Amino acid sequence: QVPFTVLQGEGVEYLGHANDAVIAISNYRLHIKFKDSVINVPLRMMESVECRDMFQLHIVCKDSKVIRYLCHFSTFKQCQEWLKRLTRAIARPAKPEDLFAFAYHAWCLGVCVDEEDQHAHLCRPGDHVKYRFEMELVRMGFDLQNVWRVSDINNNYKLCSSYPQKLLVPVWITDKELENVASFRSWKRIPVVVYRHVRNGAVIARCSQPEISWWGWRNADDEYLVTSIAKACALNPGIKVSGGMLHNGSSDGSEACDADFDSSLTACSGVENAGTPQKLLILDARSYTAAVANRAKGGGCECEEYYPNCEVVFMGMANIHSIRNSFQYLRAVCSQVPDPSNWLSALESTKWLQHLSVMLKAAVLVSSAVDREGRPVLVHCSDGWDRTPQIVALAKILLDPYYRTMEGFQVLVESDWLDFGHKFGDRCGHQEKVEDQNEQCPVFLQWLDAVHQLLKQFPCLFEFNEAFLVKLVQHTYSCLYGTFLGNSPCEREMHNIYKRTCSVWSLLRAGNKNFHNLLYMPGSEQVLHPVCHVRALHVWTAVYLPASSPHPLGQDDMDIYLPPGSQSQEFSGRCLDRLPKTRSMDDLLSACDSSSPLTRTSSDPNLNNHCQEVRVGLE
Repeated sequence: QVPFTVLQGEGVEYLGHANDAVIAISNYRLHIKFKDSVINVPLRMMESVECRDMFQLHIVCKDSKVIRYLCHFSTFKQCQEWLKRLTRAIARPAKPEDLFAFAYHAWCLGVCVDEEDQHAHLCRPGDHVKYRFEMELVRMGFDLQNVWRVSDINNNYKLCSSYPQKLLVPVWITDKELENVASFRSWKRIPVVVYRHVRNGAVIARCSQPEISWWGWRNADDEYLVTSIAKACALNPGIKVSGGMLHNGSSDGSEACDADFDSSLTACSGVENAGTPQKLLILDARSYTAAVANRAKGGGCECEEYYPNCEVVFMGMANIHSIRNSFQYLRAVCSQVPDPSNWLSALESTKWLQHLSVMLKAAVLVSSAVDREGRPVLVHCSDGWDRTPQIVALAKILLDPYYRTMEGFQVLVESDWLDFGHKFGDRCGHQEKVEDQNEQCPVFLQWLDAVHQLLKQFPCLFEFNEAFLVKLVQHTYSCLYGTFLGNSPCEREMHNIYKRTCSVWSLLRAGNKNFHNLLYMPGSEQVLHPVCHVRALHVWTAVYLPASSPHPLGQDDMDIYLPPGSQSQEFSGRCLDRLPKTRSMDDLLSACDSSSPLTRTSSDPNLNNHCQEVRVGLE
């Protein structure tokens, strides 16, 4: 008998016994039921599995969890059999349809085939995601009559397969010029505008590196497009307040920002008249050394001499290989048993927090240039699909309170990560036919960690809570939903993933109170200025240290991978039994009445005597 409640579309492939547990492998997860605990792990969440001490399994998960001493088999042969089964189960799929998201959606479609509206509600994101491009253009106030235009040059992804089909550029830039620019930019990822500051008109654009190479190639149309972005901002200025000054929306807490790179933002003291373009900031996420080294591969960076009225700044962010190594070190440190005595030095050696600090500084540099100085910013790294979305999306959160709402955050992820071709399939390790295993890297997880740092520093300015981010981490890898399948919008459309899988936003919708931040104060227009020092950052314990103990993960840790309603009643009851028995006040109003004595006891019995002593003292 299957020892767990089977999910929609889930089929059990292997079922057996170890000395101390019942073990099952389905097409979605590994399930192990011990006498007093249960472990559920999605197969796609697992990065590797190996045999330890001859009779036990050891699982390493992509979201940093490590499950030690999993089951104790009676013989070495039995352990090896289950190791082979798990290894086959977690192997990369031969085709996208092998991922569980398709079977899960097919079941939902079969159940709701006569109730199309209900099916759409359960499986599809809202209109704010479906019509995000058009709605964002209106919300940010782009002048599409005189200054900006939406180019259809990428219809059917004929120009760039990793870009969206609709691209926003200055109105006087022709499609022929865009084609010439594409021939000069890596992977044809041309500079396009993705954000506009409503109050001063400054924009954020993104692209990939120019293909300068050792020969020092130039492209007149590329230089023209970059400088035209700054000119367009001057022609489409923002909304000014009385006195001719721009309201920047920043708070008194801006002094908390790092002083070591604030000085680099003073090149332009303020917005001048609308006809004078501001000096455009080209932010290269790489170090200068790495950018120059890329010329050997045909890449490179912009030369200020050829791009008039532009300034190039290098941020020194690490590449995916350094981030992958840092994450592996972090996972090893967080999974050490027993807890290491040199925890702080071991954490420092991973350089994870240092990498987060650099990312936050880059985002603050962009947001400050846009908000304080009204300067347009162009962001790129090498290919423009890893470090670039990290910086751009984080800067947009700092600048715009809309992206701190649940609805706006969904639009942000869809627009800056999915539409612009972050390679989720390769980076998360669930893409089929991958030859280079070194493509795997927790880039999106690192960005979510940075958002978590902002949530820690500004707990009242985000509509969603930490559980929202944790759930997003889990379903980035679980493949229960189709949102993060594939490497590009072209690939997702080719496989019809949008219509054949459920959207994770149907779970993380704004109406789900489980993910609502009770401290949220709507209506705030504050621009965030976070502290970026390493000492101000925190280890994300909910993700990297979920158990906070050296014991194997129990069901209360692993059931969070499952969709709502799939957790067993047995587990729910057991969790409630473990909670401290406290008594709550039935009527707070009557409790405040001096005529009715307080007879309830504190949830901490040790405080009862102390409270009585205080009460006597007050009398």
